[in-house]
Amino acid sequence: MFNPADHQHMAEALRLAEKGLYTATPNPRVGCVIVRDGEVVGTGWHEKTGGPHAEIVALRAAGERARGATAYVTLEPCSHHGRTPPCIDALIEAGITRLVAAMQDPNPKVAGSGFDRLRAAGIAVESGLMQDEAQALNVGFVSRMRRGRPWVRMKIAASLDGRTALANGRSQWITGPEARRDGHAWRARACAVLTGIGTVRDDDPQLNVREVQTPRQPLKVLVDSRLQLPLSAKLLEGGRVLVAAAVEDKAGIAALQDRGAEVLLLPNASGKVELTELMRELARRELNEVHVEAGFKLNGSLLSAGLVDELLIYLAPSILGHGARGMFDLPELEDLAQKRLVQFGQVQTIGSDLRVLARVLNAI
Repeated sequence: MFNPADHQHMAEALRLAEKGLYTATPNPRVGCVIVRDGEVVGTGWHEKTGGPHAEIVALRAAGERARGATAYVTLEPCSHHGRTPPCIDALIEAGITRLVAAMQDPNPKVAGSGFDRLRAAGIAVESGLMQDEAQALNVGFVSRMRRGRPWVRMKIAASLDGRTALANGRSQWITGPEARRDGHAWRARACAVLTGIGTVRDDDPQLNVREVQTPRQPLKVLVDSRLQLPLSAKLLEGGRVLVAAAVEDKAGIAALQDRGAEVLLLPNASGKVELTELMRELARRELNEVHVEAGFKLNGSLLSAGLVDELLIYLAPSILGHGARGMFDLPELEDLAQKRLVQFGQVQTIGSDLRVLARVLNAI
């Protein structure tokens, strides 16, 4: 169904979409290439919310040359009024005769209706070209639309024997500077960076992006059931902060609000923060990707709740021994059939460390 030229132009549309990696959120990252008689006459990508969509930018570049052309888009064009008018109307008015999309829009407000309207207008529509690549680029947006929660990526820095900190909590630094810089690049693409109060007590992290350039800083999310966050904590020194708690300590809440933080009460029956509801709340706030940098206790709780989608693990060429802390605080297994399964993806050397990207197979 698709020829080599189709693959070439969709690959270019995906490269354009990737330019919105750090800026498009909460919208999807989308690229568009318009081709007429074998010549690229217009290109575009969605830069930020409220700005023109990729199709509109490409159509403006193409002008009259869009009539009779093929549009390659990485996501089904929108058919509803949101922050901007529907792209479908602009494509029809411009005289596009064929549209090739990488994937259908998972947004229930669209979900195939854009394709239907284009076909009704006599435009040939084909979908599914390089779909896996398009879904990987928008894994958080797809997760939020289909599951009602963000894509959760958990970053862990560990020794070769899987230890993340000494018994006293010290962990700075297990991995090298190259791995830390790479980790900040992953922070930068996320909508939020999440940690727990134990990590704040042990490391007092700033929890922002510093090692790479970024046009925005992600939201800082702290799981702090009993509101133990010191007012002197570095994460309160700049940027947006959301504290998820389980106790209604009015004085503590007021003090954090005075420091510019927002406090969200989400108690469960055990007096802890209800993590599943926290993820739903982050999705309601239009957060697509959550980057977790926490200790082994919160890591274990998130994994047990089925809320971890992807592991980003940096393994250092060192051994810390049995007494050091592990990656996850989990109940002891009685049978190997209870083990949690992952699927290895990329394995790459970063400086002197090894980076492993793996998908968790039992996430909800």
